[in-house]
Amino acid sequence: MELTIIILFIYLGIIVLMSLLAIILYGKDKKMAVKNSGPNRIKESKLLGVAAFGGAIGAFIARLLFHHKTDKSYFSLTIYFSLLLQIITAAALIYVAFGGAF
Repeated sequence: MELTIIILFIYLGIIVLMSLLAIILYGKDKKMAVKNSGPNRIKESKLLGVAAFGGAIGAFIARLLFHHKTDKSYFSLTIYFSLLLQIITAAALIYVAFGGAF
């Protein structure tokens, strides 16, 4: 198997794992927000960090599922920008791995 294809699969695996982690964290934070758990909640920087480092798809889905952090514009901007970068990166890796033959 060619190195670029291996890199592509590793990247896509990271995207899947980070997206699952994002869904879990957003769901857990929403549950704690409803219970009014205060200081025990997940930090916003952690939620945004997971989205930025591969979990943008999961964060996007989790916000729709749990209706969590939907009123915060910086969450939207960070997630949309991260999602765009992750899609561009995946498309570039696919293009390089398969030589542009889609």
